[in-house]
Parts: sequence; C-alpha cells; structure tokens
Amino acid sequence: MARIPTSTYRLQLHAGFDFDHASAIADYLHDLGITHIYCSPYLQAAPGSMHGYDVVDHQKVNEELGGIEGHGRLRWRLGELGLGQILDIVPNHMALGQGNRLWWDVLENGPASRFSTWFDINWHPEEAKLQNKVLVPILGDQYGKVLGDRQIQVARRGAGFVVLYMKNEFPVAPRSLYGLLLRAAEYARSDTLSFIADSFARLPAPEATDHSVAVNRHRDKTVIYALLERLCAEDGNICRSIDQAVADLNNNIDALDDLLNQQNYRLAYWRTADQELGYRRFFDVNTLIGLRVEREHVFEETHALILQWLKEGVLDGVRVDHPDGLRDPEGYFRRLREQAPDAWIIGEKILESGEWLRQEWPIHGTSGYDFLNVCNGLLVHGPGLEEMTTIYSDFTHEPIDFEDVAHEKKHHVTQEALGSDVNRLAALLVEICENNRDRRDTTRAEIRRVIREVASCFQVYRTYVATDRDTITDEDRYRVWQAINQAKRRRPDLDPGLFDFVGDVLTLKVRGFRENEFVMRFQQFTSPVMAKGVEDTAFYTYNRMVGLNEVGADPAHNGIGVEEFHHYCATMQQTHPQTMTTLSTHDTKRADDVRARLAVLTEIPARWRAALNRWSRMNIEFRGERYPDRNTEYFLYQTMIGAWPIDKKRLTAYMDKAMREAKQHTTWTNNNREYEDALHRFIERILEHQPFVNELEQMVERVREAGWMNSLTQTLLKYTAPGVPDLYQGGELWDYSLVDPDNRRPVDYDLRRKLLREIQSLSPEEMMERSEEGLPKLWLIHKLLWLRKEHPEWFGPTAAYTPLEVQGPKAAHIIAYLRNHSVITLAPRWRIKLGDSWAGTTVEVPEGRWKNVLTGEIEHGGKQKTASFLQRFPVALLVRE
Repeated sequence: MARIPTSTYRLQLHAGFDFDHASAIADYLHDLGITHIYCSPYLQAAPGSMHGYDVVDHQKVNEELGGIEGHGRLRWRLGELGLGQILDIVPNHMALGQGNRLWWDVLENGPASRFSTWFDINWHPEEAKLQNKVLVPILGDQYGKVLGDRQIQVARRGAGFVVLYMKNEFPVAPRSLYGLLLRAAEYARSDTLSFIADSFARLPAPEATDHSVAVNRHRDKTVIYALLERLCAEDGNICRSIDQAVADLNNNIDALDDLLNQQNYRLAYWRTADQELGYRRFFDVNTLIGLRVEREHVFEETHALILQWLKEGVLDGVRVDHPDGLRDPEGYFRRLREQAPDAWIIGEKILESGEWLRQEWPIHGTSGYDFLNVCNGLLVHGPGLEEMTTIYSDFTHEPIDFEDVAHEKKHHVTQEALGSDVNRLAALLVEICENNRDRRDTTRAEIRRVIREVASCFQVYRTYVATDRDTITDEDRYRVWQAINQAKRRRPDLDPGLFDFVGDVLTLKVRGFRENEFVMRFQQFTSPVMAKGVEDTAFYTYNRMVGLNEVGADPAHNGIGVEEFHHYCATMQQTHPQTMTTLSTHDTKRADDVRARLAVLTEIPARWRAALNRWSRMNIEFRGERYPDRNTEYFLYQTMIGAWPIDKKRLTAYMDKAMREAKQHTTWTNNNREYEDALHRFIERILEHQPFVNELEQMVERVREAGWMNSLTQTLLKYTAPGVPDLYQGGELWDYSLVDPDNRRPVDYDLRRKLLREIQSLSPEEMMERSEEGLPKLWLIHKLLWLRKEHPEWFGPTAAYTPLEVQGPKAAHIIAYLRNHSVITLAPRWRIKLGDSWAGTTVEVPEGRWKNVLTGEIEHGGKQKTASFLQRFPVALLVRE
C-alpha cells in the first residue's frame, strides 16, 4: 500500500545540523502538524558538504551527519512520534575526489577499471592526446609551468604511490611504477623488488577492457601490491630505497613528466575543461561526474541502501534530483517503481510555461516549481507589469525581449562553459554526416554552429525520445521542430538543410547506431543549456520584476487570471493529485515572502518609477565613473525592497553571487575587481546614507502589509490545492531569504516552539497585532496542517476540485474553490488595488452550515458577501459542519 505524506518539511542536513539536530526538533514538527520530514541527500558526501548532492559512496550514511548510528537515532525518534521520512536522492552524478573509491579506481586503471562502466566517460575523443585518458583540469596554470615550479610531486603511501598537487591526490597507474621500482631495486640490490617491478609492467594494458581480463588484472594487481607491502614490512632498506627513487624522480622534471604521461588521466590547466573535458558533468561543475544509471548494475549498486530503506519502511518516498540529466528518465522511473511499488516518488522536473509532466511516467508528480510559478503569476498585476517593462527599459536601456535575452545567454553557454559537450556531440554528428552521402561535405565547424543554435532555441529543458524502445511522442516532435524552425529563422546564414537533417535525426526519421546515440546525448545536453543559460544567467540580467525570475518561470509573462489558476488545479487533480506543492526550496532564487512583497510593486508601478529615479539621483555621488551600471542598480533596489531588513554582509555576498551569475561585468572565473569593488563601496555608502535608508523603509512600509496578505494567500492555496504541501525549513514564519547560501542560514527553532505555544491561546485579532513576528503565517500553517492530518480524504486523489462562483466588481480579487464538498478556500489578491471595499462582491457558498477554521465563526450557504469572511483574518478557510 502506498505511503503518501499529507505534508512534508524540508531539512537541509550538514555537519552543523545533523541527524541529532533533526531528532531534537521532531517533536516540534509533530506539534506543528507535519507528517513527514523531507531530508536533503544523506548518503556519504564529499568532506564538508553543505548540501549532500556531492555523493562519493552510495553504500554509506554520511559520517559528518552522525553516520549509521545517528541515522538510527533519527529513525527511532521519528517512529516514536509517528512521523515518516522522505529522502532526496541523486542518481545523475557523483562527486570526484579520493573519497570516491570508484573514481579513484578509474583514474588508477583507466578503461580497464572495474568501475569504468559506471561513469559517462568518452575514452575515444577526437583529441589523440586524450585517447583512453581522463582530463583532470585542476592546475592553476599551464602544465609545464606548474611542473617546472615543482608543484606536482610523487609520494609513497605505504606500499602505494600518489601524485600530489596542492591538496589533491591522484593514484599512480600500476604499470607506470616499473621504472621507479626498478631504480629502487638497484639501490636495494633486491631481486624480489625487481621481480615486483617486472610484474607491474606485465599487467594487461588499461585498454584491455574485456571483463575477464579486467577482473584478472585487478586480482594480479592486488597480489603484487600485497607482495610489495610485505617486502617493505620485512626489510626497512627496501622502503628507504624506494623513497630515494621517489626523491630522484621528483628532482628530474623529464622523468616525472614521463611518469605523468603514463597515467590514465591528464593533469591540465583548469581553463581546458570548457572545450576538452571528456566526461558528462552535472551542468558545468567539473567535480560532479555523470553516472550511467541506465545500466542495471549501476542502478542496483547506487540504489541498494535507498531501496532497502524503502522496503523496510524507513523511508516512505524519495525526491529524485535532476532526472533531466539521465539518459532515459522514464526508463529510470519505471525501474525505480518496479523496485519500490509503494513509494511516493517525486521528480525534480522543471516544467516551462505550457508544459505538463509526462503522464506515462510512473511517479506522483514534480517537486513543486510549477505550482510556485502559478501562484507567483496569480499575485502579480498584469497592467502593472506592462508598465514596469517601460520603467525597466527607460532606466536601464537593457533589452526587454526576454526570449532574445534567454537565447543569447544559452548560446553563450554553449560556446563557453559547455563547449566540451558541444564537441562530443559534434564528433557524433560528423560521423553521421560522413555516412550520409547527402550530408558528407558538411564541415565540423558548421556542425558545431548548428548544434549550438538548435540547443539554444529549445523552449523546454529537453525531449524524452527513447531510441531503445522506439518511442517518440507528438509533443517531442513538436518541441524538436519548434526549435529547428526557430534556429533556421535566427541563423539564415547556415544551411537550412542541415537544420532539417538534425531535426530528422532527433525525431527518429533517420536511424542508426550513431544516430541513436546522438539523440540520447543531445537530450541530456539541452537541459544544462537551459539551466545555465536561463536560470543561472538570464534570470540575473533581465530584471524587470525580479520576483518573477524563478526556476521554470517566464519573467516576461504578465501574470495569470483566476480562471487559469483553476484550470491548472483541475488538471493537476485529474493527472497528478499527489504531486508536491511548494513555495520555497533550497534552490529558489528568493524565498516565498520576498516574492510576495515584490509582487506588490506591480500594483504601484508609478510609485516604483518615482522611487527608482529619486533613489538613483540621491545615490549618484556614490557611483564610480563606470560602475555600478544601471541594470545592477535597478536589481539592487528591488532586492533591498524584497529582503529588507538586510545587513551589508548579507547584501554584499548576495550581490557578488548574483552579478557573477549574470556574467555581464564579472564572472566566477574572471572576477572584475574594479566592478566588484565599486559595487561593494556603493552598497556600503547607500546603507550609511540615512536619507536613502529612510525612503527605502517608507517604500517597504508601503508594501509590507500587502506582501503579508500575498504570503497568506499563497500559503492557503498551497495547503488546499491538489498536491502534497512542502514547507521549507523555517518558512513557517516570514522568510526574507535570498538564493543559497543565504537561504541555508540556521533556523531558530527555540523561537518557533515558543510562538507555536503562544498562538494556541490568541485570537485572530491578537495574532494580527503581532504580524511583525510572523504569527499569522504560523497560525495559518498550523491550522492547515492539522486539518490535512485529521481529514486527508478532503485533499486526496478523489477529492474534487470545484471553483466557486464569484460575482461583483471585485471578482478578480478573490480565489474561491471547494475541495471534496467539504472545505472552502477564500484567498484575496491585489490588496492595494482592492482598497478598503469589496464593493458588494459575492461568493456562492454551497448549501449547508460552515465553520471558519481560522476565526471560529459560523457561516451559511448561499450567495454571501466576500467581505463578511475576511473581517477578522486576511484569508478564510471554511469546513462543512
């Protein structure tokens, strides 16, 4: 029987907040009304990980969180309280480094490693120098200079050997030890050591990848190392001789260079990664390597512990991180569902505007960004957004066509950060064209241009063609040809026939082994293009209303109407009624309450224009000759309104990250000190400039209460719309956090415990008087959580979603719907535009006797005035008596 949560609470685990810390707040979460904690990944991660997405060992529980013992204590405490557990899992990639024994083995043994099939590595790239080698781009300068500066050395570790660079260690290929150990044998005059050196040399070459050969090679290598270890233990002179040989090697650059060239990896300048990296990454993060989880043995090994916990009931479900990175997401979900038939499975699928989750996927839904963006669109005021377009253009002179901005940023990403991925795809397409007489004269350069353009024109993260199952949907075809046709319009200088040929390959009209491989890899490529080009670049450069710049959103969209919201909810109830709904996550660009406050600006665009221009004049003396530019200044002022109060340290750290992501004046890899120093000075000076701070606080005061109402509205919708609501840690009070790491600051649970106790005896009016403390939000969440816990059937798969009829001049200001004929949601929007009167607007309440859960008042069915429900609390929640 499926174990579906009625609510979840997201916890970010790390060394500073481990299993025992989670256990300590479990009773508070129970009292709040939560049914399941939802943990960030906690398999063994890289040392010091603050998030857990950099797994190095799937067979262990993270020691920094308390290991298996701490995990056991958390399990016991949750069981004692009747709480369930959901875990975030990471099938797409692993972290590199010595802690990853699988990766260490691959570096040591190359293609002959027992684990080489685990990773998505191209052992045969176009570059001859990288044949059967892994590029390791970590050097701070050109290889020769680093080597000449003696920064790369070899060291002995017992009977083993490592290559050292800075704090990094790498294994030494066994066959390459022949010369080193032979020299040591001469020093020691040891025939046994000479025999060991010869034995290493006789190991099969790493290119010998036959399974039986690889197994025997590993066996022989292990035996030889054991002989060397025994010899060293028995004869101290052997160790001294080896150390002397190592010292000689490190003092001879040519000999050291020769040994390094015999390794199964190539140490290289870090800048080479963009164009020459030979393995698939998580986006453009070189230290996170793609897994071949589509292979059964990789799936089984990486999921063994997770599946065990699901079968034992330790976990009730999982959230699957970045499924779009997988070769075959649907195939992965089917395998996972077969192994865990009763689990609640959620995928972190980012849906673009107009896109719906594939119904054939055997999962319960997404991680909630689609709901978040629907709510965000509901709260902004369309005409005000249109006016803000003009304001933004007039002030910054930046382009206002978001589609063009996004295309430009995606195209830039394909040229720079993802250049190596383009090269891998181009190599495949070159072979495909060479074997097609109509396309064989196509040049590699033209192929690269076409690949970059088509990927940049995709309007969604990816398609889901499965070549091994010969499956392609009409939606897949539509998305491919939409991109192809747009690419042809944008690049009339390129051969339209080549674009069409690529379209035919991607839609399975042209088939073959290489063609199939191209299709599957291209689909994995468009996802990072979208993520890095739009989410992590365009969302920091197109700043009309930054609250709309959220994962999966279209910042150029001018909001949605109530009918569109109802359509979304009705569709979700029909297709994925147990999806996750959320308003904040560890990855959102801004917390829910920041967006709720910023949405109010769309109701007062004229005030925003006046304040913007006045503040810019007021602060002009603090700007340098060139920096900060107008776009940065615009972005900064909106950020300050949304997150106020915010201190210099938080604001500066956030702006550094945001502007480096924008890549307009500075980047992570090329810091523009002139720009960043000017920005830091500007922030410091305007925060010290009291006339500006006074005006800023007046603006914040103007939008604050309306922002609170927006927050309560979207919170009520989250807990009563179709789906399972998730609450991000600490978000039960007002949360004005920005993007990570700002949203991962410690949460004050002592305060939340105290306030939860206090609200039990407060009236709605008393809570509203203490709005500054966040009591209305805490109270609303508490009441909703317990209502869902006591009556899960009112919000489950069979609970009907029915919009209620609203009439009157202010009808567009209220969202009203009925769930399961038992509970009514009434949530207002556009508080400032609404004013102090509902002007006789009415809601058609179903017949019967209804109780307002938030005020205790009794209401009756029929056509009722909207104002009567909202006199004591900003939103209303009615249940049938």
